[in-house]
Parts: sequence; C-alpha cells; structure tokens
Amino acid sequence: MSEAADLTERLEKLYTGAVHDVLRTMGHGNCVLPNEIKSLDPAVKLAGEVYTVSGHIDQSRDPHDTLVQWTGLLSAAPSGKVLVCQPNTHMVALMGELSAETLHYKKVRGYVVDGGCRDTEFILKMGFPVYCSFNTPADIVARWVPDRFGEPVTIGTVTIRTGDYILGDRDGMVILPAEIAQEVVSRTEEVVSTENKVRTAILNGMDPQQAYLKFGKF
Repeated sequence: MSEAADLTERLEKLYTGAVHDVLRTMGHGNCVLPNEIKSLDPAVKLAGEVYTVSGHIDQSRDPHDTLVQWTGLLSAAPSGKVLVCQPNTHMVALMGELSAETLHYKKVRGYVVDGGCRDTEFILKMGFPVYCSFNTPADIVARWVPDRFGEPVTIGTVTIRTGDYILGDRDGMVILPAEIAQEVVSRTEEVVSTENKVRTAILNGMDPQQAYLKFGKF
C-alpha cells in the first residue's frame, strides 16, 4: 500500500470534529469548508488526497466545445484522489449521472464542488460520494468550461491545493495541508484514543469534570 493510500485509510476512520480540533491547536483553524457543502447522502464519508480543478461561465461556447472541455476534465481526474472543483458559479450543475458514473469507474474516490449537482437519485443509487452546495437541473452545456487543473482553488476562506487531504462526514468538510497531513492524522488518532478513555471512565461512573482533569480532554 502506498503512503497516500495508507494515510487515506487512517483518515477515513476519523471524524471531522476531532481533525478540526487538532488542526486548530496546530495553528490551522481556517480549515473548514462552507457549511452549505454537504454530502448527497449524509451517511457517506469521504476521505483522500485532493486533485483540484476550477472553471467559469462562458456562454460564448457552443455545446460541442463545452462538452469536449467537460469530458477533458473527467479524463484528467486521477484515480484514487478526491476531485475538488471551484466552478465560480451557482448557475449550473457541475456533476450529473454519467459524469459520476465515469469518475466512479475510474476509481476516483469522490467529488466535492462549491456549486450544484443534478441527477441526484441516480448518483445515490450508484453510491459515488458527492458533496455539493445545492441541486439544480441546469447543466453546463454551452454555459461553463474548466480553466485550471491541479492549481490552488479557494472555497469559502480555505485555499485548497492538489496534494492536500480532505475529510467529509455529517458535520462538514475539513482540509489537511499536505505538509502536515501525516502529523494531523497521527495526533487525531491519539485524541480519539484519549476520548475513548474519557468515555469509558464516565460510563463507569466518574464525574465528567474529574474525567476531564484526569485525561485533559473532553
């Protein structure tokens, strides 16, 4: 197993609240994506190394050109990564059934977009993880084109780079900068272990304040 795959597997076992707290203590509190970005299926977690893409509205393009550009985006998405898109518009859907099927087939781990998604029922049935900020039936044809691949994008106040890591669950999404991702995961694993000790102590009758003072965590 590669280092990235191992880190992804460990990250997927954690939860965003604990990861956020560790990032904050390390001076990286600006790590949470806007709370409107949610999973199509709240029960589906998403973790992995990021590959970024951005784009913009361009209604001067003909349908063929925009579809060539869109399928090029799908071709560029690397397997084993999480595709994170800043479309710079809330006008159209930036994910749909056939596109999700394509990414799923390519073994892309999931898709995160600061924008719309459509064909929700189909995507839910195939089980491909999609996090988006809204749903709309409007598509990208003759309306939108990608413009940058693998370059930093900003969602909300968080700048995300290819090679960073992302974790999403029911509570939201957090970004782990690439250079500290390994340390963040290790520290969070320690935090979760301590939380389990606190939980056990309280369930065994220890006063919660005493448990906090003993373990230094709550």
